[in-house]
Amino acid sequence: MAMNDSVNILNSAYLAVEYIDSFLPDNPLQQPFKNAWNYMLDNYTKFQIATWGSLIVHEASYFLLCVPGFIFQFIPYMQKYKIQQDKPETWEKQWKCFKTLLFNHFFIQLPLICGTYYFTEYFNIPYEWEEMPRWYVLVAQCFGCAVIEDAWHYFLHRLLHHKRIYKYIHKVHHEFVSPFGMQAEYAHPLETLILGAGFFIGIVVFCNHVVLLWAWVICRLMETIDVHSGYDVPLNPLHLVPFYAGARFHDFHHMNFIGNYASTFTWWDRIFGTDSQFIAYQEKEKKKQCITKKKAN
Repeated sequence: MAMNDSVNILNSAYLAVEYIDSFLPDNPLQQPFKNAWNYMLDNYTKFQIATWGSLIVHEASYFLLCVPGFIFQFIPYMQKYKIQQDKPETWEKQWKCFKTLLFNHFFIQLPLICGTYYFTEYFNIPYEWEEMPRWYVLVAQCFGCAVIEDAWHYFLHRLLHHKRIYKYIHKVHHEFVSPFGMQAEYAHPLETLILGAGFFIGIVVFCNHVVLLWAWVICRLMETIDVHSGYDVPLNPLHLVPFYAGARFHDFHHMNFIGNYASTFTWWDRIFGTDSQFIAYQEKEKKKQCITKKKAN
């Protein structure tokens, strides 16, 4: 009975979104995107699309999304939004991070990307434009992928902090007490494989078109670069996502090393109480701000 009720609710929600979508104006970018997509299908093989297309999407998205945070360090106005203001970025750290990233991207992640074509073939995942899911289905699928990845990340990330194995693997990622966007994928190769595995679980569950692979890559990179940015910028559209952790939440993890283990959402840390030190820290900071304001007045 409960299962039938859930299915009915989901079907009703889907019909409601479809009804609303029918009143929305046509997307002016849809036709150019369709033309570009069909051109890609006509001129490249599925192997080329799945392999080199996925690599280009990952590399272009990663470094383009890192650009705002990189530029912020040169803008005095943005420094008031930097979370750990006493620990500015240095060229030495950023160069070291960049070199490690290139190694991880091309010697760890690229071999995995090379299996994308065989994954899509095994599960009969379509590439055709006509099979592409509607935008609201894609959004829902990406959210589902994020929920699954977040659960995987919380428990495996917490395990990597165990005192017996921390220094061998996860310590590499914590070399930077004050994170910056490009550092999001700065990690030991084993960590790249262990925590990165969570990315693929949602794909196995939800993927019904190759476009979800790329959409989920972009969403995941957007999230992880944002929480590692080191800046808590107001009006960040990601803060509209329910239970989104954000940069301040994850920045505390790098500063404190204990707690706030989840990647995207706050519920696992809240359930297991691993956000208690963060909550205490926030309350302490609020008291400091109140005292400062009283002295200023």
